[in-house]
Order: sequence, then structure tokens, then C-alpha cells
Amino acid sequence: MNRDVEIHVVETLEGVSSDDWNRLAGDNPFVRHEFLSTLKDTRCAIARTGWRAHHLLLRRGGQLAGAMPLYLKSHSRGEYVFDHAWADAFERHGIRYYPKALSAVPFSPVTGPRLIAANHADRVMLARGAIELTKRLELSSLHVLFAQQQDLEALTDAGYMLREGVQFHWENLPGDGYESFAAFLATMSHDKRKKVKQDRRHVSEAGVTYTWLRGAEIDGAALDFFYSCYENTYREHWNPPYLTREFFAEIHAAAPESILLVIAEADGEHLACALNMIGGDVMYGRYWGTREFVSGLHFETCYMQGIEYCIEHGLARFEGGAQGVHKMSRGLLPTPTWSAHWIADRRFAHAIGEFLDQETAAMEQHIGELEAHTPFRKKT
Repeated sequence: MNRDVEIHVVETLEGVSSDDWNRLAGDNPFVRHEFLSTLKDTRCAIARTGWRAHHLLLRRGGQLAGAMPLYLKSHSRGEYVFDHAWADAFERHGIRYYPKALSAVPFSPVTGPRLIAANHADRVMLARGAIELTKRLELSSLHVLFAQQQDLEALTDAGYMLREGVQFHWENLPGDGYESFAAFLATMSHDKRKKVKQDRRHVSEAGVTYTWLRGAEIDGAALDFFYSCYENTYREHWNPPYLTREFFAEIHAAAPESILLVIAEADGEHLACALNMIGGDVMYGRYWGTREFVSGLHFETCYMQGIEYCIEHGLARFEGGAQGVHKMSRGLLPTPTWSAHWIADRRFAHAIGEFLDQETAAMEQHIGELEAHTPFRKKT
């Protein structure tokens, strides 16, 4: 490494210039300084909850040239790339799996930069620096989740193994985009278009209407209602929510334009809510909840309203979140996602490498089968 280049580890971004960090991070709202700092400041992602920050900073001549959000994890919750079988295999052989090193956005299965730097060489340097940290701390493994393409190239060069997954994303038409939601529906096959219209009719006939609130339009009462829905969704699954009401208040104060609330109302009362995050020309579907069941309400609130907003505001992509083959019938298509893994123990690295080869082949076949069932009309 050049003498003027240093890699540091920090447990807080407090002493890191937000302007310098965000200049490298770009538009992705989940890796910007305010989002990661708020997760720690509101005690959502801290050592007690299993997310001990060990962010890497690459400085050249004293100036920030790269960064890598990194955590020491004492469990695998809140990640959405599942390695429980790996952890179990380690433990059954008397080898400690936790803590492990993880580069990801806590509680958020969203694609984006993980090696935050301006060029390939610096990204490779960060990837190798993370391996050296993992060795020095004698951790079992290092994982980089939902990485974007330029990260994958650097991670491969640094010796990581890749793992393929799938999410469902909606994309606007190249060029000027869809002229209207009706124009989008017109591209769908007859049965899928009929199903979408039927679901929307069920919601409309139940007297449900929608309001979009973004940025300064969102007040404390709207956030209170959203949080009651968000919290209820977790409680219904017998889990406490990952994020606090304070987190949403602070991130809204720090980056108001990154938040869109979709609020459903009926009979003059709030009924359901979805919170989406926006960065650049991409919207990310994140959280939702409702006070009562209405047929079609989930799909309309979480997906159709999101797509309609993207069309009206010229956004290029809508990422619908983790899992969900059911999203295809609403126009979200299977999109490969990637994670990268480095395993310290050579025996387990070899075994996991063989597993990933088999899993990747199966995933490619699965995605191919999904693509054969596109909801859109066949082109002639």
C-alpha cells in the first residue's frame, strides 16, 4: 500500500464529514451519512442489538477516498441473505461462527454501493482491507450483501465468492418512460391486466382513497400513523420492530425528500400506510401495515401506488423489497441480486464454494423459469 494511503476502522461516523462521505456514496439513501448515523444514534443498529459498527475509511493524503459500511454481527437477523445453515454447520463442528463481519445496510434488503469509492483500484483496496480486518479479529467470515455490479468486480478480484439471489423490480420504459399508468397496464397480458384492474376495483369499491406525502408534507401525525402500522405488522408475526419511532423522526428531519408515505383512507379514517425511500431516480419499497383487511389493499398500497408514483414523477426503477413471486403479476420482474462471501477456514470455504456453484446453477434456472412467465404481452 502507498505510504499516503491508510485504511482506518471507526465505530461511529461522528467524526467523518457528511459532505465527504455523501460525495462518494451518491444518491442511494441507505448508504448516505445521515441514514447510517441515524441507525446508530437512535440505538437501532448498535452492539446491543447485534450490529457493532466497524466502518472502513480509506484516506489518501488525509482525504477521504473510500469507505465501506461494516458491522460485527452476533446473529444473522435483519440481513435477508440467509446463512443459518452455514452457522449451524460451523457450530456442529465446534467452530465459532459468530461474530462475523458484514457489509450491508441494517434491516434493509436493498441494492447499492458497499465499496464506496471513485475507482476500481480503491474498491479492491477496501475489499482486501476488510479481509485483513476479519483475519486480525479472528472472525469466521466476511459477507457483503446486495452489492452493485461495480462492487462485484472488485470483490471478485479480491478473492470473494459470489452468491446469487433474486428480487422483483419494476422498470420504467427506456427514454421518456410510460406516459401514464394506463399506458403501463396496456403493456400487460390480458389476464394480468384484468387481475390488476379487479384488485383495484375491490379497493375502490371499499371506499379506499390514497394520499401521497413526501418531504415537508409529512408531519408528526402522519409518521405516528405510519409507525402504528409498521409496528403492528411486526407484532402480528410475534417480533418486535427493528426500527424505532425516533429513527423515522430523525431520518425524516435529516433527509425529508428521501421519504414517501402512501396513506390509504376509508370513511374519513386512515386505514393503511406504506413507507418508500427515494434516492435519485430509484424508489425502494420498504415498510407497510394496515388496521384491517381489505381485498387487494396490500398490492394496491405497496405496489400499484408505488408504480403510479414512479410514472407520474419520472422515476426509472422501483425495487419491491425482498422475496415475493406474487409481485410478478403486478409488473415487477425477477432481477438477480448478489452477495459476496469470504470464509476464513479453508475447509469450510471449499465446501461453501461447492454449494454456491450448485445454488447459482439452480438460481439461474429458477430465474429463467420466472422470466418465461412474464406478465407482459409477448413482443412480435
